[in-house]
Amino acid sequence: SDSIEAKDPYTHGHSSRGLLYSERVGTSLGWDNKTMNNLRYAAILHDIGKICIPDAIVQKQGKLSQQEYETIKQHSSLAGDIIRPLDPGSRIWPVIRHHHERYDGKGYPDGMRGDAIPDGSRIIAIADAFDAMRSNRPYRDALGFEQCLEEIRSNAGTQFDPNWVDVFLELANTGSID
Repeated sequence: SDSIEAKDPYTHGHSSRGLLYSERVGTSLGWDNKTMNNLRYAAILHDIGKICIPDAIVQKQGKLSQQEYETIKQHSSLAGDIIRPLDPGSRIWPVIRHHHERYDGKGYPDGMRGDAIPDGSRIIAIADAFDAMRSNRPYRDALGFEQCLEEIRSNAGTQFDPNWVDVFLELANTGSID
């Protein structure tokens, strides 16, 4: 995660926080140790594909052009390509590849929808979005905690799996997500 964050200093700590949030959801679901380890590896490595994206795009101070946005979207499939040869059991790389899929099928890279998206990807999607909203970015200031929770809540069933949103919100309400 240090290599990823060295390339994009605005996301310092993002992978670690995403891991923590994802881990808390998986633990609350009672996942076994092997499944949890796969989730941990996927969460910490989910943005590794950004090392293949030009610095000028990853570190851009303003809003991305449509072409730049299309390029940055490649990071999830690139990450899957990087991890796949290291993961012959096919447990981690699909979770990484699909962390930007949307529950309604309008995500990327493959337009998967609903339960066809790996469970871990659907959890990482929530953790990733929550942390991104909570962080200052070159193009906008961080959002407040409650505002981030409302964004997660309002995108349940479209961007996010509504079942995993319920779990995430319950953890936030009990202070396990902050």
